[in-house]
Amino acid sequence: MKEKRLSLGWVELLRPKFFFFLSLFIFSKSPHHCICTDSSRFRSKRRPPELYWSLQPVRDTHEKQIQLWKELILDYCKAQKVFLIGVVEDFPLFSNSAIDRTLSHEARETFLSAIVGEGSAEWLDKGHRKCLILWHRIQDWADIILHFVKENGLEDSLMTVEEIRSGTESHGTKLQGIDRTILMRTLKLLENKGKLALFKRTSADDEGVKFSV
Repeated sequence: MKEKRLSLGWVELLRPKFFFFLSLFIFSKSPHHCICTDSSRFRSKRRPPELYWSLQPVRDTHEKQIQLWKELILDYCKAQKVFLIGVVEDFPLFSNSAIDRTLSHEARETFLSAIVGEGSAEWLDKGHRKCLILWHRIQDWADIILHFVKENGLEDSLMTVEEIRSGTESHGTKLQGIDRTILMRTLKLLENKGKLALFKRTSADDEGVKFSV
C-alpha cells in the first residue's frame, strides 16, 4: 500500500510537467505555427502556449521559452516590417485578449535582450526602453541594396535617401519603408567599402547618394 501511494505521488508530481511539454509539442507541430502577412491572422494563429506568458523558472523550459519568443518576435517584425519595439508601449504580440494574458515588463526585456544577444537587435538607450530590430543584419541590408542598384541599373546614378526608402524603384521591394536609422547605417557601411558616396543636400531629410558599384 505504501509503495502504491509512493508511485501515485510521482504521478502527481510529474503531471504538470507532462501537460506543459505536451502543449509545447502540440504547438510546435500545429499547422497554424506559421507566418501570416496579415497582422490579425498572425496574432491569432501563432501564439505561445498559455504557460509561456510567464517567465519559466526551470532552466530547460526557460530556454525553450526564450527561443520560441525570439523566433516569434523576429518572424512577426519581418512579416509586418516592424523595426522598432518600445518595451513599455503596446505591441501586438505582447498581449492576448482572448486569454486575458499580457507579458510583464521583465519578460519583454528578457526576450528582447536575448535577440540583442544574438546580434539581431540593438537597444537604443541605456534604460532598455527602445529596441531596434534587425531581422536583416546590416551586412545583409548592404547586400540587398547592392542587388537593388544592379537590378535597376543604378550603378552610376544619383538618388536621395528618401527615394531609396519610398521611391518608384523601391516599391514592392525589401527596401520599401526601411527604417531610416538602419538605412543610414547600411549606406555608411557601403560608403566605407567604396560602393557609394553620401553628400548633403538642402536638408538633412534629403541626403544624396551617388552609387559607384
